Amino acid sequence: MTIRVLLADDQALLRSAFKVLVDSEPDMEVVGEASDGAQAVRLARSERADVVLMDIRMPGTDGLAATRQISADPALAHVRVVMLTTFEVDEYVVQSLRAGASGFLGKGAEPDELLGAIRIAAAGEALLSPVATKGLIAKFLAQGEGPDGEGPVHGERLNALTTREREVLVQVAGGHSNDEIAERLEVSPLTVKTHVNRAMAKLGARDRAQLVVIAYESGLVRPRAE
Repeated sequence: MTIRVLLADDQALLRSAFKVLVDSEPDMEVVGEASDGAQAVRLARSERADVVLMDIRMPGTDGLAATRQISADPALAHVRVVMLTTFEVDEYVVQSLRAGASGFLGKGAEPDELLGAIRIAAAGEALLSPVATKGLIAKFLAQGEGPDGEGPVHGERLNALTTREREVLVQVAGGHSNDEIAERLEVSPLTVKTHVNRAMAKLGARDRAQLVVIAYESGLVRPRAE
């Protein structure tokens, strides 16, 4: 199955470079290019994109606003957004995860990293780099405040989870794959996948990245002391 990729960046030269790279792969193709967020949302719908590579900073409707619109549209529930940023250590990255992005990638990433990110997002996995997990998420989300500083969020929703689903959620928040979680909890990968899917359904999470956000914002997971 070919992964349909949409490029959203106000720099035409950068879009061209990404297009050449993506189109060189047999399992993916660029189906559209957008120079701002509003156009990205329209093209995501009309071109049936699977993954959007979304620049955070664009004129007009920026990448954050566009990601929120995509995440809020039931017709675009299958679309995964990978946020592109020049500075990886940036609170905008946390905002992008809250907005519904599957993860983020620095614009200075190697070609293989970019292609891998597209495949990871298309598969519904969370694309969270070690820097994000150790720095950004720990610094901002683990403060236990919602987007507007209104205090802990999601805490009551966790009551809907079983004990095992909570255990799996903690492992997901640690960035572990299904196979790694299965080994740690001594269960099968299929069982882990079932628990992950049930947790997403109960918590209203689009993908694993959203589970990570919920785990930190609820206080279920706290950053390790350095």
